[in-house]
Amino acid sequence: MKVYHLIWVVLVLSSISCKKDKREVDEPIKKEKTISIADTLSLELNAVDKWLVNSETHEGVNKMDSIISQFEARGIMSYKELGEALSKQTSYIIKNCTMTGKPHDQLHVVLVPMLDEISILRETDSETESAHALINLTELIEAYYQYFKL
Repeated sequence: MKVYHLIWVVLVLSSISCKKDKREVDEPIKKEKTISIADTLSLELNAVDKWLVNSETHEGVNKMDSIISQFEARGIMSYKELGEALSKQTSYIIKNCTMTGKPHDQLHVVLVPMLDEISILRETDSETESAHALINLTELIEAYYQYFKL
């Protein structure tokens, strides 16, 4: 089921009209993270610096981080409600995508797994699966902050 969600998310993201540009030869990458989509792309730094993102992407991830913090502190919503709230933020990020090239590709390395974990939160009735998805999502957001900046 998780593979089905990943395939679906990749197809949706590829059909969304993000601007494309000609690929430039990148400088050698010095640091990589083990997050990957089907072992084809690895999260890496832009040489030794973080990738630049558009303000809407950064705002969306900041709001996701805040929603998760509030959920963990107060526990007043269900995992499904958490998933719905987070889904609104990822929709905002995708709708306002203006990134291109290597930074855009690198963002997808983090964003696609985030979408998968959010789908689990929205769809599963299992507390264990939901808790695990939340842990994974928190790690993905931490990775975002390690590899991207405004």
